[in-house]
Amino acid sequence: MDDTTGTEPPRLVSRKAVLHAALAAGVAVPIALVGVPALARTSAATGTAPELTPACDDGDDPTPPQTEGPYFKPNSPRRTSLIPAGTPGTRLTVTGYVFGLSCLPLSNVLMDFWQADGNGAYDNTGFRYRGHQFTDAKGAFTLTTIFPGLYPGRTRHLHVKVQAPGRPVLTTQLYFPNEPRNNTDSIFDARLLMTVRDVSGAKQASFDFVLNVPQNPPTSTTTTPPTTTTSQPPGGTWAVGTAYATGARVTYGGRAYVCLQGHVAQQGWEPPNTPALWRVA
Repeated sequence: MDDTTGTEPPRLVSRKAVLHAALAAGVAVPIALVGVPALARTSAATGTAPELTPACDDGDDPTPPQTEGPYFKPNSPRRTSLIPAGTPGTRLTVTGYVFGLSCLPLSNVLMDFWQADGNGAYDNTGFRYRGHQFTDAKGAFTLTTIFPGLYPGRTRHLHVKVQAPGRPVLTTQLYFPNEPRNNTDSIFDARLLMTVRDVSGAKQASFDFVLNVPQNPPTSTTTTPPTTTTSQPPGGTWAVGTAYATGARVTYGGRAYVCLQGHVAQQGWEPPNTPALWRVA
């Protein structure tokens, strides 16, 4: 309905809408929006966002959760590419941002991806097509993998766990548009559709996650990414703010753990809560 008719009250305009309008018109972005990245979904060939893809908007609902499925495996390696050397298949690059509830980017968010191979099979003995990473200072992530095969009874999809420091884990799945099985898969959720396009024999996809993280703009609640350290950690009892190197051993809750990936400990990343970072010794 046209707002100029006087029959509908004016709607509040979000930062996202202003940013998109400024970019579309080729005018300068307002200073208050500098540093807020354009949403990944608008990078598609058409320049428009599909209606069913969750948008990051002021006061918007978080990205919906989905079942973990039977094939999640903890302790995945830290990497942004899941492709083993010499692996056949159509290359797939997934990019996007992770936002809080006020459309501000969240840095240092733990993202653990896993998927089926080109034949629809999951590797349950090793870590093929499994890996975790962290969002950068702008809340962005990039995943390089292959177009997954069809698992029996399911449509094509990717699995992911997303956890901001000190917040609960979001477990969900990402889907591909125009897949015939989207109409018959009982788990499929159109709100989790990625934007996908074909580029030179490969596929490029984008998706923005909105986590249930309260934010009070213009002050960002993002955290500082982990810093590289070559010093040996002191071990002992796990503690927030400590830089742990791979192989470091700590105790927490009366149990011993060994560090799987170097990082700076933060609240919410206690060893029992982050299997990508710690395992029981």
